[in-house]
Amino acid sequence: MKVDIDMGAAPDGRAALMDLEELLATRLLVQGNSGSGKSHLLRRLLEQSAQWVQQCVIDPEGDFVTLADRFGHVVVDAARTENELTRIAGRIRQHRVSVVLNLEGLDVEQQMRAAAAFLGGMFDADRDFWYPVLVVVDEAQLFAPAAAGEVSDEARKLSLGAMTNLMCRGRKRGLAGVIATQRLAKLAKNVAAEASNFLMGRTFLDIDMARAADLLGMDRRQAEQFRDLERGRFVALGPAVARRPLPVVIGPVETSARSTSPKLTPLPEAPADAQELIFTREPEPVRPAPRRAAPPPPTPTADILAQLARPRPQQADVPQGLFPEIDEAEREALIDAVMRELLDDPDAGFRSVAVLYQDFLVRCRIRRVPGDPPALPAFRRKLAVARAGVAAEIAESEAWQQALALSESLTDDVQGVFLMIAQAAVAGEPCPSDATLARAYGTHSPSRARRLLTWFEERGLIVVRLDFRGARVVALPDLGCETAPSDPEGPDAMTEERPAAE
Repeated sequence: MKVDIDMGAAPDGRAALMDLEELLATRLLVQGNSGSGKSHLLRRLLEQSAQWVQQCVIDPEGDFVTLADRFGHVVVDAARTENELTRIAGRIRQHRVSVVLNLEGLDVEQQMRAAAAFLGGMFDADRDFWYPVLVVVDEAQLFAPAAAGEVSDEARKLSLGAMTNLMCRGRKRGLAGVIATQRLAKLAKNVAAEASNFLMGRTFLDIDMARAADLLGMDRRQAEQFRDLERGRFVALGPAVARRPLPVVIGPVETSARSTSPKLTPLPEAPADAQELIFTREPEPVRPAPRRAAPPPPTPTADILAQLARPRPQQADVPQGLFPEIDEAEREALIDAVMRELLDDPDAGFRSVAVLYQDFLVRCRIRRVPGDPPALPAFRRKLAVARAGVAAEIAESEAWQQALALSESLTDDVQGVFLMIAQAAVAGEPCPSDATLARAYGTHSPSRARRLLTWFEERGLIVVRLDFRGARVVALPDLGCETAPSDPEGPDAMTEERPAAE
């Protein structure tokens, strides 16, 4: 079904139409300096498409919450735990409800973590709920920065990984990214490069004008026109809008933002007693009588479970020898045993990380693993290493430590596949087959595993070649080693090894 969204007017007086179905397949990037009308453009797009497609707005300033009154969007306050946001995002995809994630009031790092958790929940939704969703991210340079800032590396990696998944891999899951940024130079290139449609507004800095002109196929002289664009005027290009650069005037909107541009207003007449109004000390406020404090709210179930998982403190009158403390080495050994038990499940490779993490927490409580369980990011890392199946002598080698360092630059869902290849290269073992890599990736499709190898190769992490017999060899230039040749269409090594272990 073809649905055209009216974005405003073209120079010849005709309506500037955007093909919604094409937009869902090819994504959109909006760029313009502050005051150029980006938020107005996004609001026009959301209002015109609200009746046709489910929408999700990542709103750092709380400007889009007014959509709830007119179009029925559910406003989700981001002042929640990351687990809650992930669970809410999954339910949103299941019930196909349009939503605004309000990040107002959080600092930058909290906004990045909240957005990453929410986008991760939408990305990890069950395949049965992969309906089309228009995911609009305002101020995208906050969530996909081109360079490290003052936030922690963990928060930046989580947010950048979520944005990369949205723009690079979200299409097959029904997620269509629409990102808006004040400056292209501040936005990660691998995120911006995945958009095929562009709307470029007023821009003043040379570096941003040059990059905008490059995306639109203009030369340096034509780039100067971006300085002359008025508020609400953009140059559009892309399969969903126009095949050639097209000036567009964005049309009016039905709702308004809570924050507006500053307007000049006349100053009041100066009062005669201005000095007295400013410098006179106010009387001390009368403090009300203290009231009886309200009873504390009930403890959440999650906190109770976490308390039960902690080791009980030893009583002073109990001999210390009866309850010896478990040191960190023994605790890590218990956690490793739980991880092995978890991965022995034949279906573990095809379950989401969120489901595996819940199963992991339950098994830790059953085995009475002392201390707080590892957080979700730490669990993802342990899961990736455990899936690689590294022997003890290889784990202590310098090459393996370098492989672990390289894997930190990748998103969590592909680290396990890269480490499996690295382990085979360091040990000189045959290259894992497509079926083995597919299981490590969490899919039944060998073609996805082959595409992932191509993705690694494009980023310079590996080099894939075939020998004269058609066997595949994968070399890792940074490690100076390569796998032994093997048939890429061979069976899944994980399923073959399991009966022998039993």
